[in-house]
Amino acid sequence: MEILIALENIGLGGMKRATTVVGNALSTRHSVTYYSFSDTEPFYDLEAPLIIGKTPRILDNDAQPFERFDQQIKEFEAVASHFDVVILAGGLLSSFAARLSLPNTKLIGWMHNNVHTYQTQYYAAMRQEFDAGLRALDVIVALTESDLAGFSEYNTTVKIWNPLTITPNGHADLKKHIIAFTARIAIQHKGIDFAVQLASKLPEDWKLAIAGSGLPEDMLVFKQLVATYQATDKIIYRGALKDDDLRAHYQNASLFVQTSRWEGLPLVLVEAMSFGLPVAAMRNTGSAEVLREGDYGILTPNADVEALYTAIEPILLDEKIRQSYSDKSLQRVENFKITPILSQWETLFNQKFDN
Repeated sequence: MEILIALENIGLGGMKRATTVVGNALSTRHSVTYYSFSDTEPFYDLEAPLIIGKTPRILDNDAQPFERFDQQIKEFEAVASHFDVVILAGGLLSSFAARLSLPNTKLIGWMHNNVHTYQTQYYAAMRQEFDAGLRALDVIVALTESDLAGFSEYNTTVKIWNPLTITPNGHADLKKHIIAFTARIAIQHKGIDFAVQLASKLPEDWKLAIAGSGLPEDMLVFKQLVATYQATDKIIYRGALKDDDLRAHYQNASLFVQTSRWEGLPLVLVEAMSFGLPVAAMRNTGSAEVLREGDYGILTPNADVEALYTAIEPILLDEKIRQSYSDKSLQRVENFKITPILSQWETLFNQKFDN
């Protein structure tokens, strides 16, 4: 089967990481090609050919995308017409479905975030085009039960989890007095302000190790937050990590925390679990899905730093409790192995839809 996987770019980010992991795995079974609308150097390794748009462009989510990116859409359509299946990663590219004429191609919109966030934040300025794209697709892939219901209001929708995107090479050292945190330095989205506040509350011998990078303006705010909350001595900032450096980040920790205000399906939780790290997260639709409402980790109210600290304090004080949550993590991560997830994609490719 000829499959084209389209992304705005292949830079750093959870959506790009999950998309390339699935795409690389599919390439062992099918003829897969990646398409990037930007000529940005790929951050992740690709095991299939990459086509750069004839007129590369950094896409954005502002109003009137069809008019502003008309040339890029037409160029993409000319390439996509030669494929059996086209996977459009994210909401902006999925909106392009409303302008694509591909009668012999199955169009799949892969939604990596929740429908509410997409409509009220990411694509608020182009909400009409986004909704039109949802209706023009052959099928939508969502990541959570919440979004299965939300996107089903627009089109046929199936739920397929993103798979574990890292191969663990050992177990976390649960004796280390370090809490791991992995996220882009995107202040609002990832709750970086909450993470810094949490770090400032930690016991004297505990630190928060942060892996991730961000835009210059967000990095400036991050530094200001660290100063404001007097957390300089409580934070180890490691920058963007991948491969063995990322594995070491998880191995040298005893707990993983997430403070995001919203998420699609946060695979960093699954990554941490694969190393046997206990996990604690503020509630959003994604963390609730991964932790199954707290069955496999600690789930606390969104935006409540005090509640998060109160919940993790027993874990910091007792290694036996850490081991108990570690066992739950290793049990849960089995559900995110790639083999059954690829089987779901195979079923989707061969399914008929009448939209």
